[in-house]
This record gives sequence, C-alpha cells and structure tokens, in this order.
Amino acid sequence: MLNNELENFLQEVLSKKRKTDLGYLINGYALCSRSEGKSPKYISLVSTSVRFFAQYLEKNGLSTDITEIEAHWIRGFVLHLQSVNRFAAHPFTKAQANGLSGHTVNTYMRSLRAFWCWLETEGIIKANPFHQIKIPKAPTKVIPTFSDEQITVLLAQIDTSSPEGFRNYTMILLLLDTMIRVSELTGCKMGHLDLENRSLRVWGKGSKERIVPFGRTAQRALWKYVTLYRPEPYVPPQDMLFLTADGRPMTKNRVEAILKAYGKKAGIKGVRVSPHTFRHTGAVAFLRNGGDLFTLQRIMGHASLEVLRGYVNLSQGDLNRIHARASPLDNLGLAMPRSRAFRK
Repeated sequence: MLNNELENFLQEVLSKKRKTDLGYLINGYALCSRSEGKSPKYISLVSTSVRFFAQYLEKNGLSTDITEIEAHWIRGFVLHLQSVNRFAAHPFTKAQANGLSGHTVNTYMRSLRAFWCWLETEGIIKANPFHQIKIPKAPTKVIPTFSDEQITVLLAQIDTSSPEGFRNYTMILLLLDTMIRVSELTGCKMGHLDLENRSLRVWGKGSKERIVPFGRTAQRALWKYVTLYRPEPYVPPQDMLFLTADGRPMTKNRVEAILKAYGKKAGIKGVRVSPHTFRHTGAVAFLRNGGDLFTLQRIMGHASLEVLRGYVNLSQGDLNRIHARASPLDNLGLAMPRSRAFRK
C-alpha cells in the first residue's frame, strides 16, 4: 500500500501536471521517509519545519512554489528565526519574551536542508539553494551531569521493598550503566534481555539494532526484578521488560515523571533529573573510568563521534589522569640518559 502511494505521488509530481507547492510536497516527503524507515519523530520534525517556513513565506508575500524559492529567501528565514520569540507561532502556548535558542535555529535549518536534499534526490528540483547557504552552527552546550553523591541520595529515596520501587531502582541502574535512551528502555522486551551474558538488545534511532552490555550490579538487580517483582503482562503478547503494577508497558512520560519525583524528593538542584541526564552521566563516568570514545560511540548508538562532543565534558583533572594513564611516552618505559658531569 505504501509503495503504491509513493509511486503514484512521484509520478504525479514528475509528470506534466507536477505540483510544486511546499504544502503538497510535505506529504510526499513523509511517504518517502516512512518507506526508508525514518522515525515518526524525525519525519514530524522536518514536516513542522517546512510548514513553519511556508508560513513565513506566505506572511511576507513570497511564493511557496519550490521552483521559485531563492537562497536569499532562506537566509531571510534564518534572520527571522534569530529574532522571533519562543512559541510566537504556537496555537495554544503564549509567546515568551526570550528568543529561540541557537540549537533550535540550527535544528530548523538542518530539517529544511534535509527536505531540500530529498527534493534534489528525487529529481523534483534541479538546483538546490542550500548548496549556497551555510547553516548557523549550534552553540557548544555543556550539559550538567550528576555527581556520585547526587546519585547516591537519589537512589536512597526509593522504597526497594515494594515491586514498583524495585522496578524504578532497576530502571535507573540500567539507564546509568547502559546509557540507553528512555525510548529504548521502554521498548525492551523480555526476549531482548540476556542475563547470562549481561547484554540487552535495543532499537535506537532509525530502528537501528545494537547489543548493549551492562555490569554485574545491573545484572543482579535485573535478575531480582524479573524473578521476584515483575508482574504478569496485562496483554501476554506484549512481553515488555518493564511493566506497571497492572501489567501494562511503561511509557516514556511515566518514566520521566517517576525520575522527576525522586529528584524533587532528594532535593537535587542545578541538574535536571531526567533519563537523558543519566545517559550523559553514564557517558562521562565511562570515560573517567578508562573507557574509550570509540567503544562509547557503539554502546550509545551514535553514527559519528561528533555527536558525543556535545555532552561528554571532562574536567582538566580528568584529562590529566587519563593522560597519566595513557601517556604514549610514559608507556614506552624509556630510561633517561645519564647526564654528564659539568665542571664549574
């Protein structure tokens, strides 16, 4: 069904009756992206960015026909993004005084570029205006991580004598030790867990499968949760690893709410208590404990090392300790040449 829809769309666009309006082409982009296995979240992000750009063009009396859109119109949109207030175009949320962040502007423009690259790849356009445009870089952002003391205090708030409490305790340990995303955590099934070999099969962005290892502490917690505390699934075929008290799958929003509540109870300040913060904290701890960047890349499921630079922040003391352990020269074990005695 999807293939037929896609084929009909492309034939219509590339025929003499081609439709080259942004609003029409967004649907075609979504069809193609679904056929390529792109995530619904990514497709929605690109589609929203294109619609926002189309609104900007219409508001300024400019054409939304892709054959007429010029590079300097897109540059004007960049300036618009850099000056507009947050939620200015949102139908339900009141506009705020502060503007869009550099990360938001960068995301909008990368999404638009992805859409125009699709237009070029499919032969819908001959010239891509984004070849003339340099997208503003996102500012370097240092993301705070938990200290060892904060993790200890947060875990101490959990009543591990109850089934729900021990489930929460196990989820936190797993988030920290494996550095998986919350969507990967809630998507895990019993069949994805290999307790004996201490590994978990997860599906990341773009439905990419990878095997993630975990340590002995997480292994013991998982064994205890699965053996003693995990309820029977409400719907048996949905054999998810982490379940609510009534046997339904845990959701991303529920996990986030649980962590936020524990953070508030623990009185943690200055760090957002969220699944992503555990991911960042685990990454930094992995490097501090001697792990290498290439292994970390594979564990976290990133396509490139560049992504890791955004949140792996090591202090100068960390760098000094790592270099002391891995110094190319010190590890050669060279003896210092004997010095000549100089006469005064």
